[in-house]
Amino acid sequence: MPKYKVSFDGEFEDEIFDTEEEAEDYALYLSSCAKEGAEILHMSNPGDYDADDYDDDYEIIEIDD
Repeated sequence: MPKYKVSFDGEFEDEIFDTEEEAEDYALYLSSCAKEGAEILHMSNPGDYDADDYDDDYEIIEIDD
């Protein structure tokens, strides 16, 4: 039975998911957390962090368990 992992910004997360939908939900959660963090950093120091240029880079990988 296939399992799924999330690669976020080029690094694999530790969690293993039973369905691709669960993995996608988790990846979207990570993306929203990263975007919110970028916005907070932008508010504290706009010159160092541009929240508008944020790019979420994730991939769902099917693995054999």
